[in-house]
Order: sequence, then structure tokens, then C-alpha cells
Amino acid sequence: MVRLTKIYTKTGDDGRTGLVGGERVAKTAPRIEAIGVVDELNAAIGLARACDLLPPIANALGRIQNDLFDLGADLATPNEMDGALRLDPAQTTWLERQIDDLNEGLPALTSFLLPSGSPSIAHLHFARTMARRAERRVWALIAHLDDEKPENAKLNPALGQYLNRLSDYLFVAARRLAHEQGREVLWQPGQNR
Repeated sequence: MVRLTKIYTKTGDDGRTGLVGGERVAKTAPRIEAIGVVDELNAAIGLARACDLLPPIANALGRIQNDLFDLGADLATPNEMDGALRLDPAQTTWLERQIDDLNEGLPALTSFLLPSGSPSIAHLHFARTMARRAERRVWALIAHLDDEKPENAKLNPALGQYLNRLSDYLFVAARRLAHEQGREVLWQPGQNR
């Protein structure tokens, strides 16, 4: 249970922050970098939710924001801690069902898409790029932990899988919205040569 009564504690003024369980680590540590990028991704999804979206997409994004807090809690909890909140593979399976539902009836792509069309479409594409960055940071953390502490390096594999699928979801959500708005903008290779 989270309970915040005081917002500033000054405990991070030395460049360190706490993980679940009390361990203090540098704010520049790979684990904190991954947590930070997941937080940025959540904020980018919040921006997309503030736009005019189809109700199924808006509702799904609300659930996804909550899932990202689960993912962040998983990242912030040392691997050896028992009883910790962990992202569940079922959350990734749910995303796959959402992708399939949104993708149904969309025309096949004949070119790459430009991340534009309307503010809502552009925000979904921006969130997609943030999901890709978060995924890269999680895999970098896994590689770092493998190098530094191989006996305790096993992160929940659902973390990278969820972020990979989330970027796919955001791409298809942007396509669905663009299709509904008649604003899918295709890349024109070599158009300006």
C-alpha cells in the first residue's frame, strides 16, 4: 500500500534513491534509468489519453497506465525479494488481444507510416517510441545485471515482453485512429530527391 504524506524528503539530495526494501542506489544506475523511462512512457500515454480517442483505445490506455505502475514496481523491487508485486504474463496476453481487435479490418500496410495525422495520432506514435526506449532500457538492465551480479540477475521476463507488445499496441491504435479519421500518412520513399 502506498501512503504519501510528505512529498519532499531530501533523501535523494545526495544523488541516490531507494528501491523497494530500502536499498539505496545511484540515480544514474541502469535500474533507475529503466524506471525513469517507464515513467516517461506513462506520461506520454497520459498525453495521448488527453486527446480525442476512440473509447476502446482510451479505456485500454487507462488500464495500460496502471500496468506500467505494476511494471515500475517490479523494476524497483530487488529480484530476491519474496512476495513482491510482479508483472504477470497475462497482462501481455491482454495486450495481444487488444492488438488483434484493433487490427481487425485494417488494410495491409504498403509503406511505413509517418508519425502524424492529428494530435491524437501523433501522441500515440510518440508514446510508441517511448515504449521502444523503455524496452531498450529494460534489456540494457538485464545485460548489466548479467555482467555485474549473475547469481541474482534474473529479472521478470514479462517486463521486456510487455513493453515490446505495448509498442505494437500503440502502433496499431494509432493506425486504427488514423483509419477512422482518414488521416493515415504513408512514407513516400525518395519523394524529395
